[in-house]
Amino acid sequence: MPTRILLEGRPGAGKTTALRRLAALLPAHTAAGFTTEEIRQSGIRVGFTLETLAGRREVLAHVDLPGPPQVGKYGVDLSVMERLALPSLRPTAIEEATGRLVLIDELGRMELACTAFRDAVITLFAADVDVVATIHAHRDPFTDALKRRADIEVIHLTPANRDGLPEKLAARLQKPRTPERSPSQF
Repeated sequence: MPTRILLEGRPGAGKTTALRRLAALLPAHTAAGFTTEEIRQSGIRVGFTLETLAGRREVLAHVDLPGPPQVGKYGVDLSVMERLALPSLRPTAIEEATGRLVLIDELGRMELACTAFRDAVITLFAADVDVVATIHAHRDPFTDALKRRADIEVIHLTPANRDGLPEKLAARLQKPRTPERSPSQF
């Protein structure tokens, strides 16, 4: 049975850092997917970039982008989701990842504004692949529905578990799958 984990945390909890550390701990070319990163100018957050695990990077959202859509003060460039995020979730990208593992940062309002991305995530969570995705702690119909699924484990990222979590997840994801493998507590 595939491992399906949602790392839930508040903004600034370290979700992206934990996911990037997890990716770095895995053997090369083990995972497909993407991460996001803040763009800061003079210490102030002005946007976000999206970077695939294969190294392609573009600005996803920025205060200077007009949108639509707008998420808070940021205009979101949905074409970045279509050019970078979606190809990293397609079966060909996953097949190239020897571990059949997909890492997604994050299932947030900016990313979920892209209908094709939401559809790809639904397909991905139905596929025979391991998935680790970060989600915000806010209520959202899409992520709330995922959290209610019996086959998905929600791990709350906290200051107490965030430093050791990437190593624990890496060890768990590198073990061969067994039907009896049950979710471990973090």
